[in-house]
Amino acid sequence: MTRLTVAQAVVRFLAAQWSERDGAEHRLFGGVLGIFGHGNVAGLGQALATTDEDLPYRLARNEQAMVHTATAYARAAGRLSTLACTTSIGPGATNMVTGAALATINRLPVLLLPGDIFSTRAANPVLQELEDSRSYDVSVNDCFKPVSRYWDRINRPEQLPSALLAATRVLTDPAETGAVTLALPQDVQAEAYDWPDELFARRVWHVARPRPESAALARAADLLRSARRPVVVAGGGVIYSEATAALRAFAEAHGVPVAETQAGKGALPHGHPLALGAVGATGTTAANAMAREADVVIGVGTRYSDFTTASMSLFAEDARFLNINVTAFDAAKLSGLQLVADAREGLAELDAACAGWAAPGGHRARAAELIGVWDSTVDAAYALEGSPLPQSGVIGAVNAAAGDDGVVVCAAGSMPGDLHKLWRPSGPGSYHVEYGYSCMGYEIAGGLGVKLAAPHREVFVLVGDGSYLMMAQELVTAVAEGIKLVVVLVDNSGFASIGRLSESVGAERLGTSYRYRGDGRYDGGHLPVDLAANAASLGATVLRPETVADLRKALDDARAAQETTVVYVRTDPLLDAPSSQAWWDVPVAQAGDSDATRAAREGYETGKRSQRAHLTPPS
Repeated sequence: MTRLTVAQAVVRFLAAQWSERDGAEHRLFGGVLGIFGHGNVAGLGQALATTDEDLPYRLARNEQAMVHTATAYARAAGRLSTLACTTSIGPGATNMVTGAALATINRLPVLLLPGDIFSTRAANPVLQELEDSRSYDVSVNDCFKPVSRYWDRINRPEQLPSALLAATRVLTDPAETGAVTLALPQDVQAEAYDWPDELFARRVWHVARPRPESAALARAADLLRSARRPVVVAGGGVIYSEATAALRAFAEAHGVPVAETQAGKGALPHGHPLALGAVGATGTTAANAMAREADVVIGVGTRYSDFTTASMSLFAEDARFLNINVTAFDAAKLSGLQLVADAREGLAELDAACAGWAAPGGHRARAAELIGVWDSTVDAAYALEGSPLPQSGVIGAVNAAAGDDGVVVCAAGSMPGDLHKLWRPSGPGSYHVEYGYSCMGYEIAGGLGVKLAAPHREVFVLVGDGSYLMMAQELVTAVAEGIKLVVVLVDNSGFASIGRLSESVGAERLGTSYRYRGDGRYDGGHLPVDLAANAASLGATVLRPETVADLRKALDDARAAQETTVVYVRTDPLLDAPSSQAWWDVPVAQAGDSDATRAAREGYETGKRSQRAHLTPPS
């Protein structure tokens, strides 16, 4: 038996956990991010300060941001490792809720350890306690329940072992993973207990690769052999399961073109003759044309978000779906034939089951023709110049600077859509855009997590001025920890994406451009704030290129630097990237006096008529 406090036991347990897949072992927890305060400083703070375990602690600057960092770390580590996050009770805890939702929506493992109120209730109400007249067993940490895949509150030391094991099981299960929350009352954290030594023994969690059920595989092979115009939609599951080689072999053997979701981008490298690129509302014209023509859609590791399906308007009414997914919930979508399996194993077995079959040669030729047209479109968009700079030209310069070993990180706004359709990935792991929750403020914090997980890669963070103003402070963490990032701060004087959307629904860009103090008019002008100087005040080296040529040099200098560098550029918010020729469902007011609103409603009703129910049985 070993006598430790609850907090000390948590730390020792986390340090002893490993994941394993295909014979390779990884530390499950690469460290702890935290901000200490009332509720965790005397428990987990004391435990981390006095431990000899290999569980490094790093000070974050914002609780939401540190969850983003942990989530990005988990994604860059292929969901085989993650970080734990600890906060105080009260605002420190609730600040993590957005990060928890993002992790769960994106099927990414993070462990959250918020402090909680006193279990003994000896001095209720304590500082930062939410009093609920219906029950004393309620705290702000109950907010985590709907956004966590596993949630528990440790009111007694005896409860800890089962909770830790349950939490870790969920974190390492590809079908269930997401945010896991263990709420730790502050008095219980400091309570000592005699623990069985077995709790702290080195424990390896084997990450399964489920194989498809034989009858389902036979049905899938029959469906695929009937296809004349098949298309693969590759999602994040392809990347997480390291199935890119299996996907490539499958596509080449059977002549099936591959389109990619945001999370799946890079499943095939740019330049592969079957790589259609991005699909859906932010897709390429090549991928979207092939998707419209497809008679069988093979979804691999995708959850079919509304952007992927262009709000259910992209695929033909009679298209049939074959879905390979480790999660039955996702495999059943769009009335698909379910092949519940690990993406790598599912593709390999489907490949073997369809040996000798290939799509007609004209189908491959059609894909090559469409890919060539889109490549020319991107070449032209990358070559644009101007003052302010076109956003597509900025993306092209960053794409060139990233090379084969770089990673681009981005999240909300107009940039993710433009990146999805324009960015030319070198392969898996080179593209890291959070678009499941589309959370402003993810970018710099996420870049930090990617760099921690993959220190050998150059990380290029693309962040707009709107997101930067929401959450820039993790620049301080990067500087303080000596973690080098290249941050491209794109200032377009407002919210370009939502501004265009506002205009398209008749809202006339209200609240989407910056307003000066004074008469209160929205003029689309520049804020009287020097964002570059702000970044410098947070400790980053700052460069201010004004032309595309200047930008290319600045990116080369930033790449060569040893320290975090911010490259500040101004862009034209009214210059759009090439169209995806796809629709996205955003409701428009049914009544309004303005011509803009009436026109927007007519366009919306036209789009609604293109939506499909996708109820056709797969066979």
